[in-house]
Amino acid sequence: MKRFVQGETRSQMSLLPGCLDDYVSEDNPVRVVEAFIDALDLERLGFAGMVPRVTGRPAYHPSMMLKLYVYGYLNRVHSSRRLERESQRNVELMWLTERLTPDFKTIANFRKDNGRGIREVCKQFVIVCRKLNLLSQSTVVIDGSKFKGVNNRDRNVTPGKLKRRREELERSIDRYLYRLDKMDQKSDDVVAIQTPMLQEKIASLKEALADLNALEPELDKREDKQISLTDPDARSLRTRGTGIVGYNVQTAVEPDNHLIVAHEVTNQFNDHNQLSPMAIAAREAMGIDTLDAVADRGYFKGEQVLACSEAGITAYVPHTGTSNNKAKGLYDKADFRYIVEDDEYQCPAGERLKRRSTREEYGKQITRYWTSNCGQCGLKPKCTTGKERRVSRWEREDVLEAMRDRLDRRPDMMRLRRDTVEHPFGTLKRWMGAEHFLTKGLHNTGTEMSLNVLAYNLKRVINILGVEGLQRALYALFIAAFFRFVARPTAIGA
Repeated sequence: MKRFVQGETRSQMSLLPGCLDDYVSEDNPVRVVEAFIDALDLERLGFAGMVPRVTGRPAYHPSMMLKLYVYGYLNRVHSSRRLERESQRNVELMWLTERLTPDFKTIANFRKDNGRGIREVCKQFVIVCRKLNLLSQSTVVIDGSKFKGVNNRDRNVTPGKLKRRREELERSIDRYLYRLDKMDQKSDDVVAIQTPMLQEKIASLKEALADLNALEPELDKREDKQISLTDPDARSLRTRGTGIVGYNVQTAVEPDNHLIVAHEVTNQFNDHNQLSPMAIAAREAMGIDTLDAVADRGYFKGEQVLACSEAGITAYVPHTGTSNNKAKGLYDKADFRYIVEDDEYQCPAGERLKRRSTREEYGKQITRYWTSNCGQCGLKPKCTTGKERRVSRWEREDVLEAMRDRLDRRPDMMRLRRDTVEHPFGTLKRWMGAEHFLTKGLHNTGTEMSLNVLAYNLKRVINILGVEGLQRALYALFIAAFFRFVARPTAIGA
């Protein structure tokens, strides 16, 4: 084959075999994985097996297993069986693991048994990003997205699904019984073939119906009225267009470099109770005292906004805007102006609504305001269909009013939210594939998401600093931490 680049003969012997390090370039991301994990104190982070047992077969060091997983998630290889194959044929993994090839069961057990340690490693990289001044100093954007679990929709039972499935099974049983009754009109050879088949189908359907009926008492005991048969922690969640059975993943993303500073896997079907926990977790991860937390209207809940305010976090969350009066074309509560000094509301017609009663509703103190002059008001058809228009006020409504005022002054916050938090979710879902999670349960899916977030942040920082730049930064941080440890009085016997 003349005039083509010629390859090397496969049977060619080498006097001096090539070094494995020669096959991995200096700017290969595996060198960053090596530098980062080698700098960690895995025993302090909670990894099991750091002290080897005296007897039995020697185990693999947790550091090597962690490198294997971080490399796998960095390159979209999440399955333990695929990681086993890659360790046997992938030159980069051979370099990273020093030619060790653990079997898939050992790989899977490491992820299952070291969930807490893996989540701490993810937090440690956020601390590294903070020390490298890669995090925004004052703002995070919070959002949630639905991720598929390993539980199929048919294996998730709700009262509505139970009723529909029972009706389908009963119709199928009736249809097969009808066909069985008509067997006497067919020839003997057809009866001999079809009768056993129909009887088997009827028995199978009756068994499925019995199993379904057995689930009903257990379903009634559940607070959320649903049971997932494959993954007990997965829940049916509403999404745009259809529903999935899986988990609601929460993230807090800083806007400067789109790094995920905090995350959590939940099985809550909405985001109403996630604002303050995620904001507080993000503030701790960023190591700051005050924080601006931006979220969409799905996070709007008075108690959560109040919890953020009490924690020193400034929330930017738009009101849900679910007023029944507004939907009917009537005046909304926003059309009534609250007068602080008089503790009264002024309606669009100029009348004052006085404070009339206060009582507790759903754990909140609610005050009612109204006036007796609504009957003579010319704007009443646009205001209420009742005797008088009543306005309710939560005792800490001032917190929500202050937040609405902040949003009016900072309308760019919602554009910042959209531009910041949608990108990480899209990237993560593309990396995780069509089925998203491979593990079951909140604990294991939380571990899996931590590996995905760590890989995402790692790749983002590599894109920002480069492989060699991040390596130098990691070595500098490691050396600085080492000298701080040596300088401690306890370390020198002072």
